[in-house]
Amino acid sequence: MLSVIIVNYNVKFFLEQCLYAVYKAGRGIAMEVIVVDNHSADGSRDYLEKAFAEVQFYWLSENLGFAKACNLGLMHARGSYILFLNPDTIVGEDCFERCIDFLRAHPQAGALGVRMIDESGRFLKESKRAFPSPAASFFKLTGLARLFPRSPRLAKYYLGNLSDDQTHEVDVLAGAFMMIKKAVLNITGGFDEAFFMYGEDIDLSYRIQKQGYKNYYYPGVTILHFKGKSTPRKNMHYVQMFYRAMRIFADKHYGKRKSGLYNTCIQTAIGLSAATANLLYWARNNANAVKKQFNKETSIQVLVIGGEENYKDVRALIQNINNGEALQIDLLPVKQNAAAHPDIAGILKNANIKNIIMCEGRYSFGEIIRLTEELGNAGIRVGINAAGSRGIAGELFMRR
Repeated sequence: MLSVIIVNYNVKFFLEQCLYAVYKAGRGIAMEVIVVDNHSADGSRDYLEKAFAEVQFYWLSENLGFAKACNLGLMHARGSYILFLNPDTIVGEDCFERCIDFLRAHPQAGALGVRMIDESGRFLKESKRAFPSPAASFFKLTGLARLFPRSPRLAKYYLGNLSDDQTHEVDVLAGAFMMIKKAVLNITGGFDEAFFMYGEDIDLSYRIQKQGYKNYYYPGVTILHFKGKSTPRKNMHYVQMFYRAMRIFADKHYGKRKSGLYNTCIQTAIGLSAATANLLYWARNNANAVKKQFNKETSIQVLVIGGEENYKDVRALIQNINNGEALQIDLLPVKQNAAAHPDIAGILKNANIKNIIMCEGRYSFGEIIRLTEELGNAGIRVGINAAGSRGIAGELFMRR
């Protein structure tokens, strides 16, 4: 029934946790999982292949880009529903069943995206988007969309005027989680391989609509997306890659006249963005240098949310991943009642804790996602350790 296609590039710890969650969500569903590795150099094959014998792995000898790798996976997919899923995501146990039920109930639905939050519990705006018109892209790149996040005009790129908690028909779905009916892909084809990275999800969303189908943002499901762990973000390289992708899209779909206007608007926006991006890049580098020096002198406090049975294993994993660095780790005691949820907000209220590890097994993946969302915008970073896994997904705990 369902084919899950994941493209991996140097994120073995994230992919490990993702696969544990995927197989929990796939219980009771006829499902296959296809992983295409874009020539990772982090030991992904040795780390993952034997641990997940049921996964169809394809190990590429070069980095073909996201679109080509997805299409390679699609060639081998047999499901009636195809899910393109990023490796740095965590899905809840009822995720797949709910999404398939929604698509079944909406015959005109071609594709579906879900509500995404990051590891700090913040809603990710790319969960729902409009097509990148010249104005919408200009407002995004210049930062005006961030200044007016609810404006139907200035924040149109991310549809800021539409509620995050209601189902909407939208233009663009994020490639991080994009479930599509195979019958629709048989008509539209897969991703356009002219896009190496960024923009391929916009193009496919556009072609789905051109065939008369609808794209839906469905907040009945929330997933955790660590976001951008294998791709550059928020620097001039990212801006240039985004521009190239948008230029390909405009040339393909907007016609010569509108495409020319689009390129002019984006070039102007990039010029305005360059100074800001370079300044932020300089500031981040200096901040990271200070942070590294600080961390040499101060232990890192990590809160482990799980039972006593998790504590020793997680402690050993953290020290191993961080090359034996001494870390101060506090264990959050929990009641034996499996249904009991810790009061994270209360615990953190008077504590200087910025890093949490949530242990699956004590809590389900769905509960972990809900607990993460409770963090809101507190600046807390969550790591996840699935029961039986050998690693932790989380920025602090990932050795590059």
